Parts: sequence; C-alpha cells; structure tokens
Amino acid sequence: MKFCSWKLIKLLVSKRPSQLKNNLTCLSITLFNYTRKNLKNIKKGGKMAGNIQTGKISIILTYSDKIPYKIEDFNDMIKSIFSQSYKNFEVILTDKRGESAKPDYLEDKIKNNKKFVYLPINFKNRANAINQAIDKSKGKFILLINNESAPVFLKKSALNTFVMAMNLNKKAGMVYSDYELITDGSVREIHLLDYHRGRLMDSVDFGRAICYSKKVLESVGKLTEKYNVADLYDLRLKVSEKYDLVLISNRYNGSLYSAVAQAVGHNVFDYLLASKQTQLEMEDAVTEHLKRTGAYLAPGANHHKVVYTEKEEQQFKDCIATVVIPVNNRPEFISTAIESVQNQTIKNIEVIVVVNGGPQDPTNKVVKQYMKGGVKYDPSKPPVSLITLDVNNIGLCLNMGINEARGKYYVQLDSDDRLKPNAVEKIVKTFDSDPTAAMVIGSYEVWQKDEVTEEIKRKEDIPVVTHDEWTFGNGRNNLLRINGAGAPRSAHIKIMKELGWFGMNDSPFSRNYGEDYDFVHRAAEQYNIGRVWEPIYDVIRHKGGTDHSIDQQTIDRNNNAKDYMRLEAILRRQKINKQLSKNK
Repeated sequence: MKFCSWKLIKLLVSKRPSQLKNNLTCLSITLFNYTRKNLKNIKKGGKMAGNIQTGKISIILTYSDKIPYKIEDFNDMIKSIFSQSYKNFEVILTDKRGESAKPDYLEDKIKNNKKFVYLPINFKNRANAINQAIDKSKGKFILLINNESAPVFLKKSALNTFVMAMNLNKKAGMVYSDYELITDGSVREIHLLDYHRGRLMDSVDFGRAICYSKKVLESVGKLTEKYNVADLYDLRLKVSEKYDLVLISNRYNGSLYSAVAQAVGHNVFDYLLASKQTQLEMEDAVTEHLKRTGAYLAPGANHHKVVYTEKEEQQFKDCIATVVIPVNNRPEFISTAIESVQNQTIKNIEVIVVVNGGPQDPTNKVVKQYMKGGVKYDPSKPPVSLITLDVNNIGLCLNMGINEARGKYYVQLDSDDRLKPNAVEKIVKTFDSDPTAAMVIGSYEVWQKDEVTEEIKRKEDIPVVTHDEWTFGNGRNNLLRINGAGAPRSAHIKIMKELGWFGMNDSPFSRNYGEDYDFVHRAAEQYNIGRVWEPIYDVIRHKGGTDHSIDQQTIDRNNNAKDYMRLEAILRRQKINKQLSKNK
C-alpha cells in the first residue's frame, strides 16, 4: 500500500506543526482513495465485503440403535451445538431406524428446540441418508458431522469460524479444521494436512466436522448413492475438481471441536484388512476422478516395448540380475539378506551391498566375510560386492549400486528382509513373458521377529500382500490412492537409467522415503508392470524397522512426500494425454 511519498511519511513524524496539518489531510485523502479502490476489487471477486457472519448453516447428524457410545454423550453432542455463539443454524438429525421411529432417546429441551429438525428415514445407505438431509436443509452452508463411531463436541465459536471462513473464501467448496482427539481421557491436538491435487489417498484425514457450501454440493450432484463406503471420498474428489478445500489450522487452543476415539496405533497394513468391496468402490471413485481431470491412463495407453540389441544381450550372459541391498548399521540382519540371494535357484546373479554408515559401520565387516578372502566366501555362489558411503541417502545407495551393476535387471532387497529361493527365477520368467514390462513387482509375506527369543514367525493375521488392486487394466491409476506398490520391486536397469534413476531426497518432504514409489509411477506411465502373485519375499518386522512405532510427525512427512509425488504424476499424466490426443 502506497499512501504518499517517503518524504511525506518522514514529515508526518516530524515535529513541525506548520506542515503536519497538510500532511494529515494528504494521508486521509490517500486512505479514502485506497479503501474505495479496494472495495471495488472486493466486489469483483476478492474477499467478501460487509457482514462476514451471515448465512444459515445446517448441521447434519445421524442416529442408529448401533451407535457405540452412551446416549448421554449423544445428547451432550447436540447440546454443544445449541450452545453456539452463532445463532443462525438448524440441526437435522437423520434416524436410520425407519420412518416410524421416534426421538425418545433425546432430552426434551433438544426435541422441543425450534432449531431442531428430526428426519426419520428408511435407511438405504449413508449417501442416501445425507442427501435426504441436504434436500431438507434450509441453510446456505452444510456442516456434516461424522458421529457414527464417536461423539463430536463443537467449541462455542466453531460455527462462527466455519461461517466466516466460507464467506471469506469465495472459491471454497469445503472447509475443514484441526481438532482435538480425546483418547482414554487424554486430549491430543490433531493437525491436518493442507489440501492439494496430489492428496488422493482415500485414508487422508479431513476430520469429523466438514463444512460445505450447499450450492457446491448441489452443483456436484451431492453424494453418489451407488457407493456404500466411498461416498465421502468421492464427494471430496468431486468438490476439489472445481473448488478450493480450505484448512483452518490450529497453533494452540485453536481446534474447532473435539472427538472421542479409542487408542489405535498406526499400522501400515491397515488397508489390507479392508473388504474387497471397499477397495473396488474406492478404486472406482478415484478412476472417475482421474477421467474427469484428464489424468486417467487407459489400458495400454502410452505403453512401449523394452528393446535390446544382440550386443546388449550378450553382456548379460554371465549375470542376468543384480540384487542391490542398501544398509545402515544392521550387522545383525545383513547375513540373512545376503544368504537369501546366494540361495536362489538361479546362480548367474550378483549381490551389491551399499553400506551408507561410513567405514566405521559394523555392517562392513559382516559383508566382507562373504567376499573373496572372507570366512564365508564360496566361489560357487553368486558374488558379493561392497560399496561404502558416508552419506545416509537411500536413493544415492540404489543409484550407486545400479551404476556398478552387471545384470540386466535390478532387484530390490531391504537389509532386514529376505528373498524366497525362487524369487529371481520367477521375476526373470515374468520379464521374458512380457516385452512391454519395464518392472516386475512381486508379493510378500509379513514375518515378526520376537525381541526376546529372536525367533522369526509368520504373522498369520496379515494375509499375503499381493496388491491385487494392481490389475493390468487399471493398476497404474489405482496406485494413485495406494501408498505402496508391493515387493520385491525389479526393473530393467536400462529403463531405469532412461527414466532418470531414483530420486535422492531431492523431492519435497522426502527423507529416505518414497523414492521407489515415485519410480514405479514414472515407469507405469510408459510401460507395463509385470506381477508375480505368489509370495517371493519376506518382510521382517522388528523393533528397529522403519514402520515400527511411527509418530504422527513422521507419518505426516511421509504422506507429504508421496502426495507430492502423486501430484507430479498427475501433471505428467495430463501432459501425456494431451500429447496422445494430438497424435490421433
């Protein structure tokens, strides 16, 4: 803002009374002109002028006889709404027990409140119930509270905040906020992630109370009633295509509501336990979203063949595959990993171990035992090579190993995991069967190391991880909502170099995480991904593993890393589709 010249500002603070009156007059005129000009800008589409605390808001709740918490808490939840500072609202309660149901579980002061609307329905599914409530609503805004599994208690100024945010952000279709989570009496602040187009996982947390513009909901067709579980995920995707998703953040004591929850630890395998129907619905929702936004890749689209000359093929006669193992201070695991490679059913392979803990890393000493002159050296087994780095960077390790590789194919092996004896054989056969496959991804079992006995046992509660959501026709699209691609991962080394190798923590938020996930996306955009559906790999879980006892800060950083990779993938896909359209 430029009120007057710098000279004038200096005069305003001077002590010369003779000049002060004229200077103040100049400043007043400038302020008046500035305000008038910017009010015009506001009317043209900037921030809203006038009253920003206006517009009725309809709060939608649900009830069934299966809610897993006390009816007293249910009543207290509604009373937290009636105690709001903002008074222009209505509460719509959908009752799933049928049209003849009565609200006899509610206190009289709730049932008799003029702001309360009771809506008993013949329940079909959640989407239908919410749509009925939206149709019944009279509000400009809709606050959808997910109280199915736990009560949600609004802070007194919550509606003030939601309404003001919707009025101030003219392009907002949805407003969500940080919240407090009450677990066994303790309160923890939950800080959510800002939205961008790469946040395509169906598990992203948007909280338990989300505010929408009613016009926006109607413009996107409200909730899609063919979905039983993907309805809210689909709604979020549809709204994000045309409108902004606005997060109200909390520094401290700034959460808009609190929600009750049971203590549940983070489990990277949670998605495996979802039903097949749930997975198919989520896949359908993200696929339709990608089609609408120009990021969908049709089956076979932009696929190329992997071609070698005869001279190139001759180079791999003695070594068909190179297994690269990056490792940092894991001398207790590395022997099992190396021996799982040396015990493969095919022998024309090699192992390259890249130790990134520097010369002092005790893993070096163990690896050297398998090399020429070492006590465990066996010339009849696949050779072991060692690269020692003093920079802990997974992408650097992998690229260094690939750069020294003699094999045609790269095979991934984490230092605390192991390959099953026929793993490389099955990988090579899959490559041989499909000339369009730049990668082959296997399936794996999850094993657990007992920290006391050190015994390793199969975790029977986790099924074989096949990633069967990765179909030939739609796997590369579905991958955009899934955080993992499967293991072990293998690829033509030639194609890896052509596609730009692995990232080396040079992608935003990446901290030795997601470099392989990013490469799978880049490969899938131009080639097919072959699959081995039976388990050929063992993931060993243990106290020192990267997925053990992950705190929320690490979870958020990891999600930020992969979501940014998804965003980059979307932009590449849109560019690919534009080029394919031009070539038709």
